Amino acid sequence: MAKGPEAFRTISEAADELGVAQHVLRFWESKFSFIRPMKRAGGRRFYRPQDVAILKGVRRLLHDEGYTIKGVQRLHREEGLKRLLSDDDLPVAVPEPAPAPARAPAALEAAPVKPALPMAQNALLSALSDLEQAKTRLDNLLG
Repeated sequence: MAKGPEAFRTISEAADELGVAQHVLRFWESKFSFIRPMKRAGGRRFYRPQDVAILKGVRRLLHDEGYTIKGVQRLHREEGLKRLLSDDDLPVAVPEPAPAPARAPAALEAAPVKPALPMAQNALLSALSDLEQAKTRLDNLLG
């Protein structure tokens, strides 16, 4: 049974799809800050469709077009993710990764709403509200 196009991929599935070894994906992750697969318990990686699209672009630039690691890093810094991807690499919209927030509550309220993720943002804001209410109750109980 094959996975659907929107399904997450394990590192072995992503490596097979790209035609590279798993250690290469881990190495690229250490060299390119824009490669950030989801990590579950125990550090197990899961690649979203957009992650695989980005990896395909990196593979194309490094293997097919002869770019160096520093060349791909510079290309990303100067032109962003869209330059790394060809039309063939874009099965889904690929948002630019947001920088890590300095502090969660203010960063979530100030973060711009990305059209592709309103449901996820609403769920996060709801969870944040629940956590803040729980903290308030704990603070009241402790004194």
